[in-house]
Amino acid sequence: MLPETDKIIEVEDLTVEFRKREGSLFAVNGVNFSLARGEVLTILGESGSGKSVTLKAMMGLLPGYAHVTGQARLNGKNILALPPAELTKVRGSEVSMIFQEPMAALDPVYTIGEQIAEAIVQHEGISKSAAMKRALELLERVSIPSAARRLKNYPHEMSGGMRQRAMIALALACSPTVLLADEPTTALDVTVQIQILLLLRQLSEELGMAVVFVTHDIGVAAEISDRIAVMYAGRFVETGTVREVMRERRHPYTAGLLASTVHGGLRGQDLETIPGAPPSLAALPPGCAFAPRCRSVQETCRSGQPPVVDFGPGTMVRCVRAVPQMAFA
Repeated sequence: MLPETDKIIEVEDLTVEFRKREGSLFAVNGVNFSLARGEVLTILGESGSGKSVTLKAMMGLLPGYAHVTGQARLNGKNILALPPAELTKVRGSEVSMIFQEPMAALDPVYTIGEQIAEAIVQHEGISKSAAMKRALELLERVSIPSAARRLKNYPHEMSGGMRQRAMIALALACSPTVLLADEPTTALDVTVQIQILLLLRQLSEELGMAVVFVTHDIGVAAEISDRIAVMYAGRFVETGTVREVMRERRHPYTAGLLASTVHGGLRGQDLETIPGAPPSLAALPPGCAFAPRCRSVQETCRSGQPPVVDFGPGTMVRCVRAVPQMAFA
């Protein structure tokens, strides 16, 4: 773990339960992590593992039937316990979010400039003209060409890559301490994707922002991260630096994800796959959630939750076979 003085945000035992008439669904089950300034943590996993729900819980953006417990302390203040009015002040100013699909997040009836300026006026109380000037500076900072002209564009008049850059500019409008990025490159082509990743990495270092980045793409995770948390069925099953996770791959799920990734060295070879499908979060198995798909499953895996094995500060594996001398090839 990081020294106490270095931590900007600390998430402890974050749990999200969706309560409906049909029963409860546990989407996030005891997530823990902390971040320092300028550090990027990537949450990696398949669709439905709880990645996006984790970010939305931190922002207070889940529906009323979601029951959220645990803590998310921003500079020592638990934002999960804030009343709605206080939480509204924190959103955008101290914690901002980049959504997966900017066309759904941006308002189609207002120009890009108006939307960025509105956020600045609301949180900082400056004049509209001063806010528009800042909006122009932000569009230039995220490398949007002809920024003065794009300031007057509506979202539908911009390409997917430029809309995503505009979404980043909106998220940065009030210089947040923490940036949450929910698969911001999924819908973009590869060339634009790498540009956005490099931009986010650069802004994180320049502005000293802590970034939580969500993706299911291992290549993206390797490109942008300082640390990776592999998530499965609402739990972190392995955490560590990029080097540790990519090389050691101590959890069988991590090993499966990496083995099923396409790269140039696989030409002429069969691609490995993880058998089966993720479990229903409404009916998780009694033991390890990955046990039904695991090639290294043991009988003890089916009867109880696997232990959390620490391999050093910020590095852990949730698996009965995770002993120091064993890594999954």
